[in-house]
This record gives sequence, structure tokens and C-alpha cells, in this order.
Amino acid sequence: MEEFRLEGKVAVVTGGASGIGAAAVRFIQKAGGSAISLDIATGCDVTDEKAVAQALAEVEKQHGGIDILVNNAGRAARKPATELAREEWQAVIDLNLTAVFLCSRTAMPYMKKRGGGSIVNLASIMGFSGGIFPNASYQASKGAIVNLTRALALEWAPDNIRVNAVAPTFVRTELTVPIFSNADTMKRVMHHTPLGRLPEPEEIAAAIVYLCSPAARSITGITLPVDSGFLAR
Repeated sequence: MEEFRLEGKVAVVTGGASGIGAAAVRFIQKAGGSAISLDIATGCDVTDEKAVAQALAEVEKQHGGIDILVNNAGRAARKPATELAREEWQAVIDLNLTAVFLCSRTAMPYMKKRGGGSIVNLASIMGFSGGIFPNASYQASKGAIVNLTRALALEWAPDNIRVNAVAPTFVRTELTVPIFSNADTMKRVMHHTPLGRLPEPEEIAAAIVYLCSPAARSITGITLPVDSGFLAR
């Protein structure tokens, strides 16, 4: 259906070299769009404002503009709060929250020149929940993403720039290796998973593409859980 297609759209995906980001790149391309990854693996540190500005300027130069931004890059520091060093806390906040703000703010004028655009942020079920494991910096950053999404959606609505987020549950990626590799931990996760199965990266990517597509043209400021029922409890 045309409403779900992204022909002619140029997307930038942070952390697009692996996991959910890589799946988002593939799905955007399958929907007919162009997708460019900004990733430390490809030489762009998205916590560096100057590097982001240079990278997005280059995208516009090569592709003619920017229509979509997927703020996917993230990290976690799973430790009890009393054992979490200030530097570890800050590293999570810098990537999970500040980089989202910097990338969005930098991309916004490019989208405005195109008559509008779409930003999709990676929140988490931990943005709505205290979680089931000690992970204070991650939970704080993702809760902030939920409200940053609302704030930017309202601020940029007059420019026809929609800002939404997706909130995945536990998904098998490099970030969740410590969880998926521990049978006891997984048993606890599944106890909180009503559907009895966890989503794959491609399922998160499908939700991202939907929120970027014309089918979601009246949707802004929301965070869409893709959580196998976790938040329904």
C-alpha cells in the first residue's frame, strides 16, 4: 500500500550498523527509502555535536535533503545505583539522551526545508517502568526520551515535523547479550512477557517504518510499545 511506502525519502539512522538500527536501515530501504547509518563503527560519534553537524551536512549534499531521523544509538550500564560510577552514568545519558537531542536539533532545519519530516526515537519499556533489574541510568534516560519526544512533537508540529518513539521490550541485540545468555535471567524476563515470546529487531524496525510513513501522518508525540504485553500488567 502506498501509505506505507517511503519512496524518495532520505533517512538517517544512528547506531545503524547492528541490531535494531541495522534492521531499521533494511526496512526503510525495503519501503523504498534511502537509509544512511551514523555509527561509531562508520566513523561518527553521535555524542559529538560537531561530528553530527558535519555528517548531516554531507548527507544533504549527497542525497539532496533529510526527511527521516531514527535516533537508535544507545547503551546501558546494568549495575546497582550504589555501584554505578558517575562516569558510567554520564556515558549512558550522553548517548541515550543528549545525542538524541543533538541529532534531532541538527536534523530539524533540513526537514523544515523539505516541508516536513519524521523523527523516531528509541525509548524502551524502561521509560515507563522501574524495570526488573538494576539499571538506573538507562531507565532515567529512556523516561526522559518519552517526554523529550512529546516536547519536540509539540514544538515542531507547526513545521510539519512529526516526532514519535518506539518502546521495545527485551530484544536480542549486542546490548542484551548478558540477559539472553543467562537462563535464570531469561526465565524472569519471560515471567513478565504475557505473549510468551519476545520481538525480533525486525519487528521493532517495522514499527519504526510505520511511524515514518504517510500512514502515520496524523500521529505525533506518542511512544509506541512493542513489548509482547510487558506494560499491560
